[in-house]
Amino acid sequence: MSVLSESYTLANGVEIPKLGLGTWFIDDDNAADAVKAAIEIGYRNIDTAQAYGNERGVGEGIRTSRVAREELCVSTKLAAEIKDYDRAVAAIDGSLAKLGLEYIDLMLIHSPQPWDDFRGGDYADGNRQAWRALEDAYRAGKIRSIGVSNFLQEDMENILSTAAVVPQVNQLLVHAGNTPANLLAYCESKGILVQAYSPIAHGEILKNAEVQAMAGRYGVTVPQLCIRYTLQLGTVSLPKTANPEHMRANAEVDFVIADEDMAALRGLRDVDYGEHSVFPVYSGK
Repeated sequence: MSVLSESYTLANGVEIPKLGLGTWFIDDDNAADAVKAAIEIGYRNIDTAQAYGNERGVGEGIRTSRVAREELCVSTKLAAEIKDYDRAVAAIDGSLAKLGLEYIDLMLIHSPQPWDDFRGGDYADGNRQAWRALEDAYRAGKIRSIGVSNFLQEDMENILSTAAVVPQVNQLLVHAGNTPANLLAYCESKGILVQAYSPIAHGEILKNAEVQAMAGRYGVTVPQLCIRYTLQLGTVSLPKTANPEHMRANAEVDFVIADEDMAALRGLRDVDYGEHSVFPVYSGK
């Protein structure tokens, strides 16, 4: 069975396909074609964000695909800078309007801090306000599931201190070379599904000789090994690409990484992201 037909079921009954299409760095003008190509190949999980600036294009790709809307899982993210209730409410409605959809399957708070103060000041109250806005949209049926992204345990506990709805997802940077084991275990203990963004480490893992050698032993590419690794960790894998051939190859991961190789990948440390190192990410430290 292809991984494209496999999914996780959240506590509220919403299904999240195990493999999705990430759309970071796919501009608005190209997003519709990328999304339509992915859906034609068999992808049913499409991930975007207000910060990506491509919700309009992603929504167009969803609406003009030949697959029924209810068969697709569409996620977006509340801009990291929005840390108050009123702006969050307006932004949620803004995403619905830009996407041109009646509902969003999953919406996340993109980061516990604004990007220009990542891991900086105290935004605990602002995150609770943003979460309340997501809860209200969830109850209203505008959003089918709600969660967070780039949240550490202390950020999660702040939300949980007042939440009426437990976050259903935490989207994190997870890849061979950066496996935040304690945070993954914490999320699992709370019944929170982890989504792994940039499972190929922004492409930098392609240069890792140890990973290259392991991929060779399995007769697969480095991206395929890395995607399979995140799947076997029990996470949703969200590789990003606008290339249909890469989309197809990324879905050809019906092999199993042996326990000893999984252990080696868990212990690997490789967080040099080249040109993307300036972007604030959870490094697993």
